Amino acid sequence: MATSVFLLFLPLIFFSSSSTVDRSSRASSLSVEHADDVLTSRNGIFSAGFFPVGDNAYCFAVWFSEPYSEGNRTNIVWMANRDQPVNGRKSELSVLKSGNVIITDAGRFTVWSTDTVSESPVFLDLHENGNLILHNSDGGVLWQSYDSPTDTLLPQQLLTKDMKLVSC
Repeated sequence: MATSVFLLFLPLIFFSSSSTVDRSSRASSLSVEHADDVLTSRNGIFSAGFFPVGDNAYCFAVWFSEPYSEGNRTNIVWMANRDQPVNGRKSELSVLKSGNVIITDAGRFTVWSTDTVSESPVFLDLHENGNLILHNSDGGVLWQSYDSPTDTLLPQQLLTKDMKLVSC
């Protein structure tokens, strides 16, 4: 079944030395093949993109932009597809017209999804607190990384009795 995938715009927020951020930089997807396909929070503290987790294996993650001082190791704070890393070629994160965000591998198999639907345009933003949020055009939150914590809790992130913290 041939299905056309319609991609919406995914705001790429770049760190700027001024107090305003140009939100006009947009793309329909982020590719594992382009190291500069990274979202950066307005304050420059957090970045999100494909992160190498092994030989030719990548996961979509949020991390502190500056490595901590001991050994220059990057500190990952959230990871989408930790159980299904994707290949280093032709894999991507895409924002679909349906309002869903998916990660596909080289064979175009969906390995991760927000499982969201929206009739209005959606935007993926990396907030200053490290929360990756999918908004609809009215600003409503459809999905957020804070609702599916992995191995790190950040300030302002709640861990309720119905949530599970996952660590490797």
